[in-house]
Amino acid sequence: MSNGLRGAAPPAPARMDRFYAAVRAVARFWLWFFFKAADVRHADRVPATGPVLLCINHPNNLIDSLLVGAVLPRKVHYLATAALFKNALVARLLDACGVIPVYRKDDDVLASRSTRRRTASPSQEPSAGGPAAGMDRNVDTFAACWAAFDRGRVIAIYPEGTTHAETRVQRIKTGAARIALDYEARAPGRLAVVPVGLSFEARKAFRGRVLVSFGEPVPVAPYIPAWYREPAKAVDALTTAIQWAMERQVVHVERIETAAVARAVEEIYRGELERELRDERGLAPRQIDPFRLARSIADAVEHFREREPERVEQLWQRLQTYRALLAAYRLRDETVRARATREPVRRLAWSWRAVAGLPLFAYGALVNLLPYLVPRWLARRMARKETDYATIRLLASVVAFPVFWSLETWLVWQLAGVRWALAFLASLPVTGLIAYRYQVGAGRLRRQLRFGAWLLTHRQEARRLLAERQAILEELERAKRDYLAATKGSSF
Repeated sequence: MSNGLRGAAPPAPARMDRFYAAVRAVARFWLWFFFKAADVRHADRVPATGPVLLCINHPNNLIDSLLVGAVLPRKVHYLATAALFKNALVARLLDACGVIPVYRKDDDVLASRSTRRRTASPSQEPSAGGPAAGMDRNVDTFAACWAAFDRGRVIAIYPEGTTHAETRVQRIKTGAARIALDYEARAPGRLAVVPVGLSFEARKAFRGRVLVSFGEPVPVAPYIPAWYREPAKAVDALTTAIQWAMERQVVHVERIETAAVARAVEEIYRGELERELRDERGLAPRQIDPFRLARSIADAVEHFREREPERVEQLWQRLQTYRALLAAYRLRDETVRARATREPVRRLAWSWRAVAGLPLFAYGALVNLLPYLVPRWLARRMARKETDYATIRLLASVVAFPVFWSLETWLVWQLAGVRWALAFLASLPVTGLIAYRYQVGAGRLRRQLRFGAWLLTHRQEARRLLAERQAILEELERAKRDYLAATKGSSF
């Protein structure tokens, strides 16, 4: 997929079961539709055979599981809260997908007993002795994990314990380390513990970008001697190692206040860096990696925060002043940037494309308006936290688009016959994407025109705004030169 799930993946050692393969195929299609690009890095670090424990950060609810399962050719067995298994229909679906329940203190005891009968067998029961004895009340989860590992399966766990909206990895819990140590003691050298990092360019945006990065396996064997002597210390040490390995795969910075500065710098400066890469290095837009730029900006901010905190504070104050001006004048930085670096030839070319594409936009917007707006409306109404928004919107889209497209196709069939209905059905996804791209471009042009009109009536304020932005860019350019000189070998 040219604009969908990209990146090398290891060859599948065996054919996955048909139901999981069908669910994965559907998920891949909708992820391709929902995201502009899903970049995959180092998927070959997941062994093609043998037991694997994936340790994944959890920034976007169900979408996280869909993404990891979509980019790996092996079946992934996720650990999920046992509360999801209370509904019989949902429990059957989760069982078919290979999901393993995790029991918490407040989960229903009856659900626990029911799932114990379903997942455990005498051969799967853990031994009474050894370092793990008494460490975990969740016997069934351990037994199911051991059984899956014995069959050479891939298990995925979210060690943070819950989904969250932060770009950084939260402090992880000890469950992943305990599972890994317990199995390593039972079957030395078999298990690969692979950290996985998910980074979303814009978590709630339709047609955004996402990075799925797989790290080098975390060695477990060095912790086994301590596991027999002092299990708690071994668990803590391996947990810390997994935490660091996950953090290296995620675009983040260490401290929340530093992350805020990095995001503000990225908002105003990433466009300049992309332009430099295009003009000076001759890179095409598709060759520019936005996640690498974000990571480089975060590293640079962290570098100056440690060595020149006053400089970071002064930059932060200037950024806050500029953002306040934008808010006061109800403007966006991209509009101001477009005004400062406008290219008449490109705008003229865009206008020709706009005129030629207007009929397609009108058609695509008309036939796709409801399936586009209804999921967005439902997500805004139903999402209790930010991490729920994209999942609700994606699941609603999975239902809304087929339902509305089927109804519309049926109407065309009744009015014009089967041939026109088939042609109409084939046109829906293509014209829908064209309409969305047209809408985005039209929105930018509308903001630029409004900004041009504002310039005519607010010249003094406009000069101040442009001067403030230019001063920030000059300071960022100086900081970039200083950073590259101080960290030889680093780059943007």
